[in-house]
Amino acid sequence: MTTLEQKLAFDRIIERVEKARLRVDGHHIVKIVAASKYVDAEAIRSLYAIGQRAFGENKVQDLMSKSEALEELPIEWHFIGTLQKNKINHLLSVRPHLLHSIDSVELAHALNERLERNDMTLRALIQVNSAYEESKSGFLPEEISENYARIREECPRLHLQGIMSIGAHVDDPKTVRKSFETTRRIFESLPNATTCSMGMSGDFELAIECGSNLVRLGSILFPKP
Repeated sequence: MTTLEQKLAFDRIIERVEKARLRVDGHHIVKIVAASKYVDAEAIRSLYAIGQRAFGENKVQDLMSKSEALEELPIEWHFIGTLQKNKINHLLSVRPHLLHSIDSVELAHALNERLERNDMTLRALIQVNSAYEESKSGFLPEEISENYARIREECPRLHLQGIMSIGAHVDDPKTVRKSFETTRRIFESLPNATTCSMGMSGDFELAIECGSNLVRLGSILFPKP
């Protein structure tokens, strides 16, 4: 794909985001995080060159290696995968802009301890399993209010920004919409929450219509040759 073709494809995706946003209210801004887990540093560099600034990785090792390879670019790095406690030090060495996936109180405490030790803070989202799927990590909807408040109180080095969820893994749009609407209702109930991260390449328009203000787009931004 030439640079011009990539730019035109990128513009079409932005247009789809804007149309979905306008179908809701036209007021809220939607941030795009490019999920770059399946591409190399040069593919990230190419997308950066046409205007994309936020990139998300699922594995700490990949985040470290790609951020090092692209250290001359002021990329806004996000960690969007499941974080293992033994990878916390490596993650913090990158100083990511946002961690999307706190899925337990234990992980929050481990992060806070390491942040305290390093005199650091970290923006983070709590992961919600809105679809009640066993294959997904995160708190169940009825657990969020109590645990969000608990983490805010007990882990001051974590600056909670809101929540993240993955849409129901089914073909029925109504079921997917229900999982997104559940996430949105939770988001609106949380004090000072600003980020509702939901929606990926296959369902981002529906997620935006349901109130998402951050989408994580991978395959649609990095199509296979």
